[in-house]
Amino acid sequence: MRKLVHTERIPVRWGDMDAMGHVNNTVYFRYTEQTRISWFEALLPRGEAWGTTGIVIANASCNFKKAINYPATVEVKMFAGPAGGSSLPTFYELLVENHICADGAATVVFIDMEKQKPVRIPETLRNLISKGIQ
Repeated sequence: MRKLVHTERIPVRWGDMDAMGHVNNTVYFRYTEQTRISWFEALLPRGEAWGTTGIVIANASCNFKKAINYPATVEVKMFAGPAGGSSLPTFYELLVENHICADGAATVVFIDMEKQKPVRIPETLRNLISKGIQ
């Protein structure tokens, strides 16, 4: 079970392309990262919670379906699954002109910034995540 939680529109930059003339595969991960960070900052602004608790990615995947070329705007749809104790599964669709160019997933793990160890998702964030604020 997953729920749409955020949509981000990201312009493709000329420098996003590689020697093959399409957006480099690593940039797809940057697009999902930007979307994820925008969602978290919309949920809880940086100054309010991110001092002692942070997030890291335990794993990430991307299925490339269609090349993205400049100029374009990538619409990244982010979905979230049920939160675990310290982790949150996230899923992504990257679209250009309503065509899915890639999809993927990333497991977000909440950590204690000082100890660099997983911690239970703070209740404030857990409540906001469960509401699926967009």
